[in-house]
Amino acid sequence: MSDKATRIELFQWRTPPMRAFHLSWLAFFVCFFAWFAMAPLMPLAKGEFHLGADQIANINIAAVAVTIFGRLLIGPLCDSLGPRRTYAGLLLLGSLPVFGMLLVHDYASLLLVRMAIGIVGAGFVITQYHTSVMFAPNVVGTANATVAGWGNAGGGVAQAVMPWVLAGLVALGVGTGLGWRAAMLVPGALMVIVGVLYWKYTQDCPQGDYRDLRRRGIAVSSGKGGGWGAFRLAARNYRVWMLFVTYAGCFGIELFVHGVAAGYYVDHFGLNLGAAGLAVGGFGLLALFARALGGLASDRLARRHGLPARSRLLCVLMLCEGLGLLWFSGAQGAGIAVAAMLAFGLCTHMACGATYALVPFIDRKALGGVAGIVGAGGNVGAVAAGFLQKATGSVQHSFLYLGGFVIAGSLCALAVRFGHEHTAREERLYQESLQLDRADGPAPAVLAID
Repeated sequence: MSDKATRIELFQWRTPPMRAFHLSWLAFFVCFFAWFAMAPLMPLAKGEFHLGADQIANINIAAVAVTIFGRLLIGPLCDSLGPRRTYAGLLLLGSLPVFGMLLVHDYASLLLVRMAIGIVGAGFVITQYHTSVMFAPNVVGTANATVAGWGNAGGGVAQAVMPWVLAGLVALGVGTGLGWRAAMLVPGALMVIVGVLYWKYTQDCPQGDYRDLRRRGIAVSSGKGGGWGAFRLAARNYRVWMLFVTYAGCFGIELFVHGVAAGYYVDHFGLNLGAAGLAVGGFGLLALFARALGGLASDRLARRHGLPARSRLLCVLMLCEGLGLLWFSGAQGAGIAVAAMLAFGLCTHMACGATYALVPFIDRKALGGVAGIVGAGGNVGAVAAGFLQKATGSVQHSFLYLGGFVIAGSLCALAVRFGHEHTAREERLYQESLQLDRADGPAPAVLAID
């Protein structure tokens, strides 16, 4: 505990926790950017390949479905190989299908490439794992929510920026058909650069790299049997599956919005590609502060009312999110729709942050497994939403039904309860982290979140 950071010093780089903090959010930012860089360009691919609504839905489902398996795999890999090696490898390998968008020539190849790109969404689990092992209980919720939120903003930036990247290429004389493919070189190059930085400047935990620690006889793997032992341990914990459902109802909705909202604004409200991208970009950019706000609120409430307050906060946020989705589904004008989207989007991002503010407290012996299973829940929710869209044939009706699902799913947050012994142990660790924070002395208020 004494090696974990007890405060978040935003402009600090020299300590391993803060290097992991900054590079983990940056890594997930470029992963999310690459993951949804194609979404605002889909109307062009739709026209070129003469895609139907069913084919568009299949592509959106493929983009998030493969991430389910990626997230389930990545958690145990973090326990076994360490987050440094796992993230660097994911970024470098994940850049290959992003560059592969240059070779897309029909519906089948577009479907396969979008599916392959979806694996980079597994970077979220590494981001949450890395900050969970680097920060103490008094700030881990804020740390997890902040890095995830800033990383998720990559989706909003992609929605807003990629149409302008295309416009720049067209202005240089590149044809539209080649332009939307060539635009994908931007996120691919960013992934390579950040992958190299992650390898060079981070380490697995405050004490060093897992491989070096194991050579010295220090046990760092979670659970009996290493990474997969941790996964099996996590899978037997009912709280993990309750958070699996809640994350399906918040991050799953976020993914669904990124995949379909731009097309919805174009088809339903008659907006042009640039205006639709900016509208959905606003939803994505809420992650810059809203996720962190959810984690910060969870940490502050836990300080005053204990561990159960984290679950109650998550329930309230999801309830408000569901009501906002119902409002959005009934909006008749583009302005009202954008306002409703920003309203439910605020609650959606905060609920994501509140969910992962709970994850480090579920089972410390199975952290990788817990983070992986809960993270996969978000993608399961997005896939289910995609199949719902196919079944209804209407994005508008899909949002209506999803609002009801989220309201019902909020009850799962209340089901996340902890026994007296578990609560007492976490309270002891929490108080220890507060004492260590006080022992470190005051930090400048503009630099630290404590």
